[in-house]
Amino acid sequence: MAVEHHRTAHRVAWQTVTKVPQIAAIFWVVKLLTTALGEAAADYSVVVINPYIAVIGGFLLLLVALTLQFRAKEYRPATYWFAVAMVAVFGTMAADVLHIQFGVPYVVSTIFFAVSMLVMFGLWYKVEGTLSIHSIHTPRREAFYWLTIMATFALGTAAGDMTAMTLNLGYFDSILLFGVLIAIPAVAYWLFNANAILTFWCAYVLTRPLGASVADWLGKPHSIGGMGYGDSLVTLVLTTLLVIAVGYLAVSHGDSQRRIASKSH
Repeated sequence: MAVEHHRTAHRVAWQTVTKVPQIAAIFWVVKLLTTALGEAAADYSVVVINPYIAVIGGFLLLLVALTLQFRAKEYRPATYWFAVAMVAVFGTMAADVLHIQFGVPYVVSTIFFAVSMLVMFGLWYKVEGTLSIHSIHTPRREAFYWLTIMATFALGTAAGDMTAMTLNLGYFDSILLFGVLIAIPAVAYWLFNANAILTFWCAYVLTRPLGASVADWLGKPHSIGGMGYGDSLVTLVLTTLLVIAVGYLAVSHGDSQRRIASKSH
């Protein structure tokens, strides 16, 4: 009876397990690896195989990755980052298809994807009342999250190509530009206590054109402002680094995000 009374005298602690990683330095490193990998892998795949087959294959792999992610009960590094990587690959393809196959200028596609992203943010906030990634623990919130992520990747791809080609900055100067821009929300958050959700998403969007510009600068030939290492080598190196980083996260559990709150006795 004493044991039973002890049990009923205390309320049960509850926990909420989110489906995304904790935001730390390693998160931004791995995120930049996926953005750069998505650019290089997409560019390489449409060259070595038929572009239409490449796009269809990228879409199917994206569906597989998202299915695995939605079926997972909690954040798993390999599953989550596989999904992010495939969003990066397909997001690159989506932006490139608009320009190459349909002749849509990068300025127009950048505006289109920017509006799409803002619409997704608006719908997400209207339905859920928050844009915090610390609250991604229901299927509906996760759906909003991944739809928004896809919009940010497509936007970043178009924006990176726009600065490099349309504005004639080239790949290296684009790296400098987006490097400066991504530092703004970081400084605003750390030094001026700016809104965490706003600064996070600003930095998140900018990781895409920054990573893509790095991949293009390394892989593209000298004739168009690159280092000439080739998309294949860049893809191989970035894939290796990403596997190592995700393997480390899987073993260390350093970025798992679990909030546990105990109610009063």
